[in-house]
Amino acid sequence: MTKRSLLIDFHKRNGATFTEQNGWLLALHFGDPIREYRSVRTAAGLFDLSHRVLLQFTGPDRVSFLQGMLSNDLRALNTFDGQQAMILNQQGKVLADVRVLCAMNSFYLDFWEPLKEKIVVHLNRYLVADEVEINDASANWKMLSMQGPRAQELLAQVFGHVELPSRPAQHTMVQFDDSPICVVRADHSGQSGYDLVVEKSLLAAFAQRLTQLGAFWVGEEAQKTLRIEAGIPRYGVDFTEDNLLLEVGLDDAVSFTKGCYLGQEVVERIRSRGHVNKKLCGLLLDGDEPANFGDPISAAADKEVGRITSSVVSLALNRPIALGYVSKDCWSVGTNLSVKRENGPITATVTALPFVTPSPASS
Repeated sequence: MTKRSLLIDFHKRNGATFTEQNGWLLALHFGDPIREYRSVRTAAGLFDLSHRVLLQFTGPDRVSFLQGMLSNDLRALNTFDGQQAMILNQQGKVLADVRVLCAMNSFYLDFWEPLKEKIVVHLNRYLVADEVEINDASANWKMLSMQGPRAQELLAQVFGHVELPSRPAQHTMVQFDDSPICVVRADHSGQSGYDLVVEKSLLAAFAQRLTQLGAFWVGEEAQKTLRIEAGIPRYGVDFTEDNLLLEVGLDDAVSFTKGCYLGQEVVERIRSRGHVNKKLCGLLLDGDEPANFGDPISAAADKEVGRITSSVVSLALNRPIALGYVSKDCWSVGTNLSVKRENGPITATVTALPFVTPSPASS
């Protein structure tokens, strides 16, 4: 059965066209994807992230248990800090990328909801004698995100003169209509922004308030363009459990000094060797059309050296761009490659990420 946001009727009233992705009915756009894109680049755009899940970990062994399951070092976190991390299998392959939020008496892991069943089963397999309880907090809490240079300004109109978090994944609790909202510093677009974790009973009223203040709803189409321009890989698209952690390039999600965790031996072996055999790279494409998922990437003599994972026409660069895996002999910036297409090959040039670096907003 297709899952839906609690805001589905609200989105319909705001002109949404829908698409189904990974078992969820999501807003593809709200009538004008280009305007939605520009709202994030120049003002404030709203994302409905109801298809995120939030698992809460309580109990006296929560730190030691998660320390053995995650690629990053939880001991570095103080209350209201956060970090990115990966959940790996024994072979060092990525089962999920997660955000860790450190609360006063618990930890929260936040990740894409379609991964929930797999991750809960995986974690419970290793939860033997540990005094840890795992609860699905997303049954009562839902997530929105406001992205763009005016995000802080608009949230100040809602919450008053509250100091909002300034570091990635740092979070704080604020009040709206006498109810708590967790505000998390988050960048899903290359712009500064905040994720907003809201009680489900408050979600519609809060969404309406943000809309009235001038935030513009942004669908999946514009979100994808923003994400790829920012060089942000998406689990299930740009990497899966077929990929090793160090192939993906999310260096802030791993600690090389924390000691043992599941998959750590493989990560350390690759690190000591000096490189992986392929890694996710940015590609500038010639022509007018984006590449397709899975299109082969070739070097000289028609030798295949990788595959495309994501591609769009960049509105900022006015040309197609792509993310794709490229072998170590060809991933140097400036290397010219070729992407095979049904209607003929197109030239691709390896480039540094992100593709687009907007001017930073104030903290």
